[in-house]
Amino acid sequence: MSTLFDLSFYVTVPFWALMIFAPTWRWTRTIISAPWIVLAPLVVWAIVAVPVLGAMWSLVSSPSLDAITEAVADPAVLTALWAQIIAWDLFLGRWIYLDSRERNIHPLLMGPLLVGTILLSPIAFPIYLLVREVARRSSAVPQASPVA
Repeated sequence: MSTLFDLSFYVTVPFWALMIFAPTWRWTRTIISAPWIVLAPLVVWAIVAVPVLGAMWSLVSSPSLDAITEAVADPAVLTALWAQIIAWDLFLGRWIYLDSRERNIHPLLMGPLLVGTILLSPIAFPIYLLVREVARRSSAVPQASPVA
């Protein structure tokens, strides 16, 4: 189970590396534009989750802190949850990357934000939304015309 736990992240590393270290390379945008990149960790999720789907269904259909605490003691359930988190982070990072490229937000600013998305997406995402708003407002400010 430990191998699948690790694999759920490692299959996403090439995509994160492209977004962070080669954001302007023409192939990066082509690769990252494909929504299918999130399937890699979801395949790991499926391998792990199918055998424990009944237990996981109980968690989502009637959630409680005690039930979730007990369930994550099972390595298969915890690995499935981890793979789901990794897939979500990649999906969110993919959207942030594509949106930032459309808005011409500098890659040197986006690199740390994408790393933040890998580590703590609930913090990085609102920060990106603020950066996005600042970028929108600064592009909307009319430039003063030179006096002749």
